[in-house]
Amino acid sequence: MANNNSAKKRILIAERNRIQNKSYKSSMRTLMKRCFAACSAYKDKPDDQSKSDAQQSMNDAFSKIDKAVKRGVLHKNTGANQKSRLTAAFKKAVEPASK
Repeated sequence: MANNNSAKKRILIAERNRIQNKSYKSSMRTLMKRCFAACSAYKDKPDDQSKSDAQQSMNDAFSKIDKAVKRGVLHKNTGANQKSRLTAAFKKAVEPASK
């Protein structure tokens, strides 16, 4: 247990940051799952509505990933890797349908 005030404060701040980081990561994962689901839905039934849904979900996920990197929740390379995964899934869903 902490013995002085500054150590006690650091414990409180670390706990606060842990909860905020957990929230960011959780919402980011949720948006990524929605994007993957939208891509697979478009792959199953290609139409303009499902394509726009997939594009919108990818944009939302990109935004959340960028914010997480900016806040220091994720390392920039991790954020880039996740965005690359999303882009690859979107392209894989869209490319065969357009040919």
